[in-house]
Amino acid sequence: MSMEEPLYPIAVLVDELKNDDIQLRLNSIRRLSTIARALGEERTRKELIPFLCENNDDEDEVLLATAEELGVFIPYVGGMEHAHVLLPPLETLCTVEETCVRDKSVESLCRIGSQMRESDLVDWFIPLVKRLAAGEWFTARVSACGLFHIAYTSAPDMLKTELRSIYSQLCQDDMPMVRRAAATNLGKFAATVEAAHLKTDIMSLFEDLTHDDQDSVRLLAVEGCAALGKLLEPQDCVAHILPVIVNFSQDKSWRVRYMVANQLYELCEAVGPEPTRTDLVPAYVRLLRDNEAEVRIAAAGKVTKFSRILSPELAIQHILPCVKELSSDSSQHVRSALASVIMGMAPVLGKDATIEQLLPIFLSLLKDEFPDVRLNIISKLDQVNQVIGIDLLSQSLLPAIVELAEDRHWRVRLAIIEYIPLLASQLGVGFFDDKLGALCMQWLQDKVYSIRDAAANNLKRLAEEFGPEWAMQHIVPQVLDMVNNPHYLYRMTVLQAISLLAPVMGSEITCSKLLPVIVTASKDRVPNIKFNVAKVLQSMIPIVDQSVVETSIRPSLVELSEDADVDVRFFANQALQSIDHSMMST
Repeated sequence: MSMEEPLYPIAVLVDELKNDDIQLRLNSIRRLSTIARALGEERTRKELIPFLCENNDDEDEVLLATAEELGVFIPYVGGMEHAHVLLPPLETLCTVEETCVRDKSVESLCRIGSQMRESDLVDWFIPLVKRLAAGEWFTARVSACGLFHIAYTSAPDMLKTELRSIYSQLCQDDMPMVRRAAATNLGKFAATVEAAHLKTDIMSLFEDLTHDDQDSVRLLAVEGCAALGKLLEPQDCVAHILPVIVNFSQDKSWRVRYMVANQLYELCEAVGPEPTRTDLVPAYVRLLRDNEAEVRIAAAGKVTKFSRILSPELAIQHILPCVKELSSDSSQHVRSALASVIMGMAPVLGKDATIEQLLPIFLSLLKDEFPDVRLNIISKLDQVNQVIGIDLLSQSLLPAIVELAEDRHWRVRLAIIEYIPLLASQLGVGFFDDKLGALCMQWLQDKVYSIRDAAANNLKRLAEEFGPEWAMQHIVPQVLDMVNNPHYLYRMTVLQAISLLAPVMGSEITCSKLLPVIVTASKDRVPNIKFNVAKVLQSMIPIVDQSVVETSIRPSLVELSEDADVDVRFFANQALQSIDHSMMST
């Protein structure tokens, strides 16, 4: 029996991998490392890996898990010197039809290749890359493109020339999928190629890809622009990359123009400030005025970033007129993208330009019919405040904010509430009382729970900001008046507000003003109110003196613990245990 015991793990694996249940097969693959440890390094190399090579016609999920496991398998086959035994099963997986399996196999091969010794890379890894690149089926050639940057660094000069030549063939492959993979991985491959060959070989490949007849290949070449730009000297970048970007910004396919709009900021960094001003600003303006909404959305989202790399004069001269047009764009998504970043332009343009040019745009976006546009403006108001000051902000934007506080979309009201404490700290207590105090109370009786919840938290943050005395005068009386509201959901909100205010207000006010209201509420006819009373009383235990706990809180909880409703009894008993616990600890 002891002779046969080491055979057990592999036998179980074979059985489980032939099981009809996919979950069982998946579980056994996930346990490969455990099985490998049980078998030992030698038997893993001789039995487990060959078995996995043959077991490649399973469901995609199982193959994906296999590819992932093999990527971390070097310790189980005997370390670096035996890493090459992991290549055959992964090579097979690189040729399957499912993209995610191939991608994971390439990722695992790259991980293994980066740990292999140079001699092993030449003997095992580079031949694998060449086999895949010459594969009859396009899937193998697609996978090969992702491996060149690992293979190239360790190759001798003769092999390097061959690898560059093979990559060149892949860039001109008949299948668009292969050319796409070659375009995607060109930046990684270029990073490993010597500077002399970079300017000649790699740039000519890049040139070919940028003129590809498939837009899906050209748009991936756009991504390569930024990666290649970082590898080239600035003057080479201007000579080779800049004309390509300018052409791409006028490409007949909107997807390519969309990609340029997304990448343009990174491309500006690559070419430097002067070419940005002369060539890329006109290209960017064209994209902001593109006839496809998707391109305008991508371009609008980069308005602030782009303005930062220009002088304020240039931004006002070229970018601002486009921003004005976009603020009344026919597509709500374009306006929304603009609203999410336009506030960041204020620090770039300075106070005067913001007041003259940007404020009217903010106001028009704040009154936009589409709630997301209004939301995006509200959430970034503080950036404008830093530039133009609170007086001007309050005069121009406050009427719009008050209007939005009653917006029909609850998410807009929620955004306003979350902005109120910040606004309060900037406006000061006097201004706040005049304009916004009544609103904060009004929200406690909103029809939407999230608004009432946020409103209660808002009161707590205001009490922290302006202090207990102010809260005692302006918040507490109004909150306590609402405890008799005929609708139990509003009474619940009052309970929540009291539990949040109590720690801020301190022991004295809690005992004299808040606690009596809670004790009265414990007699409410609605069970939901009563068990929330129990929770609030529990939260007050650490705030008030022990004598108050015994004279006021405990009797109420004892009464609630005998209630007919099971939930009320549960929370009351929980609170009573909390009292006992605090007494024992003191």
